[in-house]
Amino acid sequence: MQTKNFNLSDFKYKALSLANTFDVCCLLDSNGFDDKYSKFDLLIAFGCKDKLEINQNEDSFVALKKFREVNRDWIFGGLSYELKNEIEDLDSKNNDSLNFPNLFFFAPLHLIIIKDNNLQIISPNAENILNLIDETDVKEASIHPQVNIKARLSKVDYQKIFLDIKNEISLGNIYETNFCMEFYDDHCEISPIDIFKKLNVKSPTPFANFLKWNDKYIISATPERFLAKRNQKIISQPIKGTAKRSENTLEDAEIKKRLYHHPKERQENVMIVDLVRNDLTKFAVKGTVKVEELFGVYSFTQVHQMVSTVVCEIDNKTDNIDVVKSCFPMGSMTGAPKIKAMQLMDSFENSKRGMYAGTIGYFDDQNDFDFNVIIRSILYNSSSKYLSFHVGSAITYDAEPEKEYEECLLKIKAILEVLGNRKGDL
Repeated sequence: MQTKNFNLSDFKYKALSLANTFDVCCLLDSNGFDDKYSKFDLLIAFGCKDKLEINQNEDSFVALKKFREVNRDWIFGGLSYELKNEIEDLDSKNNDSLNFPNLFFFAPLHLIIIKDNNLQIISPNAENILNLIDETDVKEASIHPQVNIKARLSKVDYQKIFLDIKNEISLGNIYETNFCMEFYDDHCEISPIDIFKKLNVKSPTPFANFLKWNDKYIISATPERFLAKRNQKIISQPIKGTAKRSENTLEDAEIKKRLYHHPKERQENVMIVDLVRNDLTKFAVKGTVKVEELFGVYSFTQVHQMVSTVVCEIDNKTDNIDVVKSCFPMGSMTGAPKIKAMQLMDSFENSKRGMYAGTIGYFDDQNDFDFNVIIRSILYNSSSKYLSFHVGSAITYDAEPEKEYEECLLKIKAILEVLGNRKGDL
Protein backbone atom coordinates (compact mmCIF):
# COMPACT_ATOMS: atom_id res chain seq x y z
CA MET A 1 0.00 0.00 0.00
CA GLN A 2 1.20 3.55 -0.77
CA THR A 3 1.29 5.79 2.27
CA LYS A 4 0.65 9.51 2.46
CA ASN A 5 2.12 11.88 5.04
CA PHE A 6 4.06 8.91 6.30
CA ASN A 7 6.48 9.49 9.17
CA LEU A 8 8.85 6.54 9.04
CA SER A 9 10.52 7.32 12.36
CA ASP A 10 7.24 7.46 14.29
CA PHE A 11 5.90 4.38 12.53
CA LYS A 12 8.93 2.17 13.11
CA TYR A 13 9.07 2.72 16.86
CA LYS A 14 5.31 2.19 17.19
CA ALA A 15 5.59 -0.99 15.11
CA LEU A 16 8.62 -2.15 17.10
CA SER A 17 6.74 -1.58 20.36
CA LEU A 18 3.98 -3.87 19.07
CA ALA A 19 6.51 -6.44 17.80
CA ASN A 20 8.22 -6.48 21.18
CA THR A 21 5.05 -7.80 22.82
CA PHE A 22 5.79 -11.10 21.05
CA ASP A 23 8.38 -13.60 22.31
CA VAL A 24 10.44 -13.23 19.15
CA CYS A 25 10.93 -10.25 16.87
CA CYS A 26 13.54 -8.73 14.57
CA LEU A 27 13.92 -5.21 13.18
CA LEU A 28 16.42 -4.41 10.42
CA ASP A 29 16.81 -0.70 9.69
CA SER A 30 18.83 0.86 6.84
CA ASN A 31 18.35 4.35 8.32
CA GLY A 32 18.08 5.95 4.89
CA PHE A 33 21.65 5.19 3.79
CA ASP A 34 22.26 5.01 0.05
CA ASP A 35 23.06 1.35 -0.59
CA LYS A 36 22.63 -0.05 -4.09
CA TYR A 37 22.32 -3.58 -2.70
CA SER A 38 19.62 -2.86 -0.10
CA LYS A 39 16.14 -4.20 -0.89
CA PHE A 40 14.27 -2.28 1.81
CA ASP A 41 14.32 0.72 4.12
CA LEU A 42 12.87 -1.16 7.09
CA LEU A 43 11.92 -4.75 7.95
CA ILE A 44 10.09 -5.77 11.12
CA ALA A 45 9.29 -9.45 11.64
CA PHE A 46 7.43 -10.79 14.67
CA GLY A 47 5.50 -13.79 15.89
CA CYS A 48 6.44 -17.34 14.93
CA LYS A 49 4.92 -19.74 12.45
CA ASP A 50 7.98 -21.92 13.01
CA LYS A 51 11.35 -21.55 14.70
CA LEU A 52 14.70 -23.27 15.03
CA GLU A 53 17.13 -23.04 17.94
CA ILE A 54 20.44 -24.88 17.99
CA ASN A 55 22.83 -25.04 20.93
CA GLN A 56 25.97 -27.11 21.40
CA ASN A 57 26.70 -30.58 20.03
CA GLU A 58 24.36 -30.34 17.06
CA ASP A 59 25.02 -29.96 13.33
CA SER A 60 23.73 -26.40 13.04
CA PHE A 61 23.99 -25.90 9.28
CA VAL A 62 22.34 -29.23 8.45
CA ALA A 63 19.49 -28.27 10.78
CA LEU A 64 19.22 -24.85 9.12
CA LYS A 65 19.04 -26.46 5.68
CA LYS A 66 16.18 -28.67 6.83
CA PHE A 67 14.42 -25.68 8.39
CA ARG A 68 14.82 -23.74 5.14
CA GLU A 69 13.41 -26.61 3.10
CA VAL A 70 10.22 -26.44 5.17
CA ASN A 71 10.12 -22.62 5.32
CA ARG A 72 10.75 -21.32 1.81
CA ASP A 73 9.34 -17.85 2.51
CA TRP A 74 11.03 -15.22 4.70
CA ILE A 75 13.05 -16.39 7.69
CA PHE A 76 15.05 -14.24 10.13
CA GLY A 77 17.73 -15.15 12.61
CA GLY A 78 21.34 -15.22 13.63
CA LEU A 79 24.60 -17.14 13.80
CA SER A 80 26.89 -16.98 16.82
CA TYR A 81 30.63 -16.49 16.35
CA GLU A 82 31.04 -19.72 18.34
CA LEU A 83 29.88 -21.69 15.30
CA LYS A 84 33.52 -21.44 14.26
CA ASN A 85 34.10 -24.42 16.56
CA GLU A 86 31.72 -26.48 14.45
CA ILE A 87 33.07 -25.29 11.10
CA GLU A 88 36.74 -25.73 12.05
CA ASP A 89 38.61 -27.82 14.61
CA LEU A 90 38.51 -25.08 17.25
CA ASP A 91 37.39 -24.69 20.85
CA SER A 92 36.97 -21.96 23.43
CA LYS A 93 37.19 -22.38 27.20
CA ASN A 94 36.30 -18.76 27.89
CA ASN A 95 33.30 -17.72 29.96
CA ASP A 96 29.92 -16.90 28.36
CA SER A 97 27.45 -15.06 30.61
CA LEU A 98 24.81 -14.30 27.94
CA ASN A 99 24.02 -17.83 26.71
CA PHE A 100 22.64 -17.03 23.28
CA PRO A 101 21.98 -20.10 21.10
CA ASN A 102 24.61 -20.99 18.53
CA LEU A 103 22.04 -20.56 15.76
CA PHE A 104 18.42 -19.40 15.76
CA PHE A 105 15.87 -18.62 13.05
CA PHE A 106 12.14 -18.05 12.83
CA ALA A 107 9.50 -17.87 10.13
CA PRO A 108 7.50 -14.75 11.08
CA LEU A 109 3.74 -14.68 11.48
CA HIS A 110 3.76 -10.95 10.69
CA LEU A 111 6.18 -9.05 8.45
CA ILE A 112 6.36 -5.32 7.75
CA ILE A 113 8.34 -4.17 4.70
CA ILE A 114 8.94 -0.52 3.88
CA LYS A 115 10.71 0.63 0.73
CA ASP A 116 10.55 4.11 -0.86
CA ASN A 117 7.60 5.14 1.31
CA ASN A 118 5.65 2.02 0.32
CA LEU A 119 4.32 -0.05 3.20
CA GLN A 120 3.63 -3.77 2.85
CA ILE A 121 2.29 -5.91 5.68
CA ILE A 122 2.40 -9.67 5.20
CA SER A 123 0.13 -11.16 7.83
CA PRO A 124 -2.99 -13.32 8.24
CA ASN A 125 -4.70 -10.04 9.23
CA ALA A 126 -2.74 -7.10 7.85
CA GLU A 127 -5.45 -4.52 8.47
CA ASN A 128 -5.68 -5.48 12.13
CA ILE A 129 -1.89 -5.23 12.52
CA LEU A 130 -1.92 -1.74 10.99
CA ASN A 131 -4.70 -0.67 13.36
CA LEU A 132 -2.80 -2.05 16.34
CA ILE A 133 0.29 -0.09 15.29
CA ASP A 134 -1.76 3.10 14.94
CA GLU A 135 -3.16 2.56 18.43
CA THR A 136 0.25 1.86 20.00
CA ASP A 137 1.48 4.60 22.29
CA VAL A 138 5.26 4.84 22.44
CA LYS A 139 6.15 6.00 25.92
CA GLU A 140 9.50 6.79 27.41
CA ALA A 141 10.69 3.84 29.45
CA SER A 142 9.77 3.79 33.10
CA ILE A 143 13.04 1.94 33.71
CA HIS A 144 15.98 4.34 33.68
CA PRO A 145 19.16 2.35 33.19
CA GLN A 146 21.34 2.04 36.24
CA VAL A 147 24.37 0.71 34.46
CA ASN A 148 27.84 0.28 35.91
CA ILE A 149 30.04 -0.74 33.01
CA LYS A 150 33.25 -2.55 33.85
CA ALA A 151 36.11 -3.58 31.59
CA ARG A 152 36.88 -7.29 31.48
CA LEU A 153 40.44 -6.34 30.60
CA SER A 154 42.42 -3.45 32.08
CA LYS A 155 44.29 -1.08 29.79
CA VAL A 156 47.61 -2.36 31.17
CA ASP A 157 46.65 -5.99 30.50
CA TYR A 158 45.38 -5.03 27.03
CA GLN A 159 48.79 -3.56 26.20
CA LYS A 160 50.62 -6.65 27.49
CA ILE A 161 48.46 -8.99 25.38
CA PHE A 162 48.83 -6.65 22.42
CA LEU A 163 52.62 -7.09 22.55
CA ASP A 164 52.20 -10.87 22.80
CA ILE A 165 50.08 -10.77 19.65
CA LYS A 166 52.67 -8.59 17.91
CA ASN A 167 55.21 -11.28 18.76
CA GLU A 168 53.03 -13.90 17.02
CA ILE A 169 53.04 -11.64 13.96
CA SER A 170 56.83 -11.26 14.16
CA LEU A 171 57.17 -15.04 14.24
CA GLY A 172 55.06 -15.30 11.09
CA ASN A 173 52.25 -17.27 12.74
CA ILE A 174 49.68 -14.67 11.65
CA TYR A 175 49.76 -11.49 9.56
CA GLU A 176 46.72 -9.71 11.00
CA THR A 177 44.14 -10.41 13.65
CA ASN A 178 41.16 -8.81 15.36
CA PHE A 179 41.69 -8.75 19.14
CA CYS A 180 38.50 -8.08 21.12
CA MET A 181 37.67 -7.22 24.71
CA GLU A 182 34.43 -7.19 26.68
CA PHE A 183 32.75 -4.45 28.67
CA TYR A 184 29.88 -5.56 30.89
CA ASP A 185 27.50 -5.07 33.79
CA ASP A 186 26.59 -8.32 35.52
CA HIS A 187 23.42 -6.96 37.15
CA CYS A 188 21.48 -4.18 35.47
CA GLU A 189 17.98 -3.48 34.27
CA ILE A 190 17.30 -1.67 31.01
CA SER A 191 14.46 -1.12 28.56
CA PRO A 192 15.88 -2.66 25.36
CA ILE A 193 13.56 -0.70 23.06
CA ASP A 194 14.37 2.59 24.75
CA ILE A 195 18.12 1.90 24.51
CA PHE A 196 17.77 0.88 20.85
CA LYS A 197 15.86 4.05 20.01
CA LYS A 198 18.50 6.24 21.68
CA LEU A 199 21.36 4.36 20.01
CA ASN A 200 19.69 4.45 16.60
CA VAL A 201 19.24 8.22 16.89
CA LYS A 202 22.75 8.87 18.21
CA SER A 203 24.50 6.47 15.83
CA PRO A 204 22.31 5.65 12.79
CA THR A 205 23.89 2.98 10.59
CA PRO A 206 22.82 1.06 7.46
CA PHE A 207 22.64 -2.36 9.16
CA ALA A 208 21.12 -1.43 12.52
CA ASN A 209 18.99 -4.06 14.15
CA PHE A 210 16.91 -4.93 17.19
CA LEU A 211 16.39 -8.59 17.94
CA LYS A 212 14.42 -10.22 20.73
CA TRP A 213 14.76 -13.96 21.24
CA ASN A 214 12.66 -14.69 24.32
CA ASP A 215 14.69 -13.15 27.18
CA LYS A 216 17.73 -12.22 25.05
CA TYR A 217 18.23 -9.00 23.10
CA ILE A 218 20.60 -7.62 20.48
CA ILE A 219 20.64 -3.82 20.20
CA SER A 220 22.86 -2.98 17.27
CA ALA A 221 24.26 0.08 15.50
CA THR A 222 26.46 -1.93 13.16
CA PRO A 223 27.71 -0.26 9.97
CA GLU A 224 28.93 -3.49 8.35
CA ARG A 225 27.45 -5.98 5.89
CA PHE A 226 28.79 -9.52 6.18
CA LEU A 227 27.28 -11.15 3.13
CA ALA A 228 24.36 -10.64 0.76
CA LYS A 229 22.95 -12.36 -2.30
CA ARG A 230 21.14 -10.57 -5.12
CA ASN A 231 20.00 -13.01 -7.80
CA GLN A 232 23.23 -14.94 -8.54
CA LYS A 233 25.56 -12.26 -7.19
CA ILE A 234 27.25 -12.55 -3.78
CA ILE A 235 28.41 -9.35 -2.06
CA SER A 236 30.78 -9.00 0.90
CA GLN A 237 31.72 -5.58 2.33
CA PRO A 238 34.40 -5.89 5.01
CA ILE A 239 35.30 -2.86 7.11
CA LYS A 240 38.88 -2.26 8.13
CA GLY A 241 40.01 1.28 8.91
CA THR A 242 38.45 3.72 11.37
CA ALA A 243 38.85 7.45 12.02
CA LYS A 244 37.04 9.88 14.31
CA ARG A 245 34.69 12.58 13.03
CA SER A 246 35.17 16.31 13.57
CA GLU A 247 32.49 18.97 13.91
CA ASN A 248 34.72 21.25 11.84
CA THR A 249 33.87 20.59 8.18
CA LEU A 250 37.37 21.27 6.83
CA GLU A 251 39.07 19.22 9.54
CA ASP A 252 36.58 16.39 9.01
CA ALA A 253 37.36 16.31 5.29
CA GLU A 254 41.08 16.23 6.08
CA ILE A 255 40.61 13.31 8.54
CA LYS A 256 38.68 11.42 5.87
CA LYS A 257 41.45 12.07 3.34
CA ARG A 258 44.13 10.89 5.78
CA LEU A 259 42.18 7.68 6.43
CA TYR A 260 42.04 6.94 2.70
CA HIS A 261 45.81 7.37 2.30
CA HIS A 262 46.93 5.88 5.65
CA PRO A 263 49.38 3.01 4.92
CA LYS A 264 48.50 0.98 8.04
CA GLU A 265 44.72 1.25 7.43
CA ARG A 266 45.18 0.24 3.78
CA GLN A 267 47.35 -2.68 4.84
CA GLU A 268 44.63 -3.89 7.24
CA ASN A 269 41.94 -3.51 4.62
CA VAL A 270 43.71 -5.20 1.74
CA MET A 271 44.69 -8.21 3.90
CA ILE A 272 41.04 -8.83 4.74
CA VAL A 273 39.96 -8.22 1.15
CA ASP A 274 42.36 -10.99 0.12
CA LEU A 275 40.93 -13.26 2.82
CA VAL A 276 37.36 -12.58 1.62
CA ARG A 277 38.37 -13.23 -1.98
CA ASN A 278 39.76 -16.57 -0.87
CA ASP A 279 36.51 -17.42 0.98
CA LEU A 280 34.43 -16.57 -2.10
CA THR A 281 36.52 -18.79 -4.38
CA LYS A 282 35.21 -21.82 -2.44
CA PHE A 283 31.88 -21.59 -4.28
CA ALA A 284 32.15 -18.86 -6.95
CA VAL A 285 31.80 -19.47 -10.65
CA LYS A 286 35.40 -19.57 -11.89
CA GLY A 287 36.80 -16.17 -12.80
CA THR A 288 33.97 -14.12 -11.27
CA VAL A 289 35.56 -13.06 -7.95
CA LYS A 290 36.49 -9.38 -8.15
CA VAL A 291 36.99 -6.33 -5.97
CA GLU A 292 34.21 -3.95 -6.94
CA GLU A 293 35.47 -1.16 -4.68
CA LEU A 294 38.76 -0.94 -2.77
CA PHE A 295 39.35 1.50 0.11
CA GLY A 296 35.97 3.21 -0.09
CA VAL A 297 35.69 5.71 2.78
CA TYR A 298 32.17 6.17 4.16
CA SER A 299 31.07 8.64 6.82
CA PHE A 300 28.79 7.81 9.72
CA THR A 301 27.70 9.99 12.62
CA GLN A 302 30.42 8.74 14.96
CA VAL A 303 33.26 7.66 12.64
CA HIS A 304 34.63 7.42 9.11
CA GLN A 305 35.11 3.80 7.95
CA MET A 306 37.12 2.22 5.15
CA VAL A 307 34.87 -0.25 3.33
CA SER A 308 35.77 -2.50 0.42
CA THR A 309 33.31 -4.47 -1.70
CA VAL A 310 34.14 -7.95 -2.98
CA VAL A 311 31.71 -9.79 -5.26
CA CYS A 312 31.31 -13.00 -7.22
CA GLU A 313 28.72 -15.03 -9.12
CA ILE A 314 27.32 -18.41 -8.13
CA ASP A 315 25.41 -20.97 -10.17
CA ASN A 316 21.84 -22.05 -9.50
CA LYS A 317 22.90 -25.28 -7.81
CA THR A 318 24.85 -23.55 -5.03
CA ASP A 319 22.98 -23.62 -1.74
CA ASN A 320 22.66 -20.30 0.10
CA ILE A 321 23.45 -21.87 3.45
CA ASP A 322 26.65 -23.41 2.07
CA VAL A 323 27.65 -19.93 0.88
CA VAL A 324 27.15 -18.44 4.36
CA LYS A 325 28.95 -21.34 6.05
CA SER A 326 31.93 -21.06 3.67
CA CYS A 327 32.52 -17.42 4.65
CA PHE A 328 31.71 -17.65 8.37
CA PRO A 329 32.98 -16.18 10.61
CA MET A 330 33.59 -13.06 8.58
CA GLY A 331 37.18 -12.14 7.75
CA SER A 332 36.97 -8.65 9.22
CA MET A 333 36.45 -10.18 12.68
CA THR A 334 39.01 -12.98 12.43
CA GLY A 335 42.33 -12.32 10.70
CA ALA A 336 44.83 -13.97 8.40
CA PRO A 337 45.45 -16.85 8.22
CA LYS A 338 41.87 -17.20 9.38
CA ILE A 339 41.97 -20.44 11.39
CA LYS A 340 45.23 -19.64 13.19
CA ALA A 341 44.01 -16.14 14.03
CA MET A 342 40.79 -17.50 15.55
CA GLN A 343 42.74 -20.09 17.52
CA LEU A 344 45.10 -17.49 18.96
CA MET A 345 42.34 -15.02 19.82
CA ASP A 346 40.56 -17.72 21.82
CA SER A 347 43.72 -18.00 23.92
CA PHE A 348 44.31 -14.25 24.29
CA GLU A 349 40.73 -13.08 24.87
CA ASN A 350 39.16 -13.68 28.29
CA SER A 351 35.46 -14.06 27.41
CA LYS A 352 33.55 -15.77 24.62
CA ARG A 353 32.38 -13.50 21.85
CA GLY A 354 29.07 -15.31 21.44
CA MET A 355 26.80 -13.23 19.21
CA TYR A 356 29.41 -10.47 19.03
CA ALA A 357 31.25 -10.97 15.72
CA GLY A 358 28.32 -13.14 14.68
CA THR A 359 25.54 -12.05 12.36
CA ILE A 360 21.82 -11.24 12.12
CA GLY A 361 19.84 -11.20 8.90
CA TYR A 362 17.31 -12.89 6.65
CA PHE A 363 16.65 -15.27 3.79
CA ASP A 364 13.76 -13.92 1.69
CA ASP A 365 11.03 -15.28 -0.56
CA GLN A 366 13.11 -14.56 -3.71
CA ASN A 367 15.99 -16.81 -2.54
CA ASP A 368 18.14 -13.79 -1.69
CA PHE A 369 19.69 -13.06 1.69
CA ASP A 370 21.42 -10.29 3.63
CA PHE A 371 23.41 -10.52 6.88
CA ASN A 372 25.19 -7.89 8.95
CA VAL A 373 28.18 -8.09 11.30
CA ILE A 374 27.34 -7.77 14.99
CA ILE A 375 29.66 -4.97 16.10
CA ARG A 376 28.83 -1.70 17.92
CA SER A 377 26.12 -3.74 19.61
CA ILE A 378 24.71 -4.27 23.09
CA LEU A 379 23.81 -7.83 24.09
CA TYR A 380 21.43 -8.29 27.01
CA ASN A 381 19.97 -11.22 28.93
CA SER A 382 16.92 -9.87 30.77
CA SER A 383 16.59 -12.97 32.98
CA SER A 384 20.11 -12.81 34.39
CA LYS A 385 20.27 -9.00 33.91
CA TYR A 386 23.68 -9.39 32.27
CA LEU A 387 24.62 -6.72 29.72
CA SER A 388 27.66 -6.92 27.47
CA PHE A 389 29.35 -5.33 24.52
CA HIS A 390 32.66 -6.25 22.93
CA VAL A 391 34.95 -4.10 20.86
CA GLY A 392 38.06 -4.87 18.88
CA SER A 393 40.50 -3.55 16.35
CA ALA A 394 42.90 -4.96 13.80
CA ILE A 395 46.45 -5.68 14.89
CA THR A 396 49.17 -5.77 12.26
CA TYR A 397 52.95 -5.55 12.55
CA ASP A 398 52.79 -1.73 12.41
CA ALA A 399 49.97 -1.34 14.95
CA GLU A 400 50.55 0.65 18.15
CA PRO A 401 48.80 -0.41 21.40
CA GLU A 402 47.90 3.10 22.59
CA LYS A 403 46.31 4.05 19.26
CA GLU A 404 44.41 0.77 18.98
CA TYR A 405 43.06 1.08 22.52
CA GLU A 406 41.87 4.63 21.79
CA GLU A 407 40.23 3.38 18.57
CA CYS A 408 38.33 0.80 20.61
CA LEU A 409 37.03 3.48 22.98
CA LEU A 410 36.01 5.60 19.99
CA LYS A 411 33.96 2.71 18.60
CA ILE A 412 31.99 2.25 21.84
CA LYS A 413 31.53 5.98 22.57
CA ALA A 414 27.88 6.03 21.45
CA ILE A 415 27.06 2.89 23.44
CA LEU A 416 28.58 4.32 26.61
CA GLU A 417 26.64 7.53 26.14
CA VAL A 418 23.23 5.91 25.68
CA LEU A 419 23.89 3.72 28.72
CA GLY A 420 24.81 6.76 30.78
CA ASN A 421 28.50 5.92 31.11
CA ARG A 422 31.39 8.25 30.36
CA LYS A 423 34.76 7.11 29.10
CA GLY A 424 36.33 8.21 32.35
CA ASP A 425 34.14 5.78 34.31
CA LEU A 426 36.01 2.73 32.96
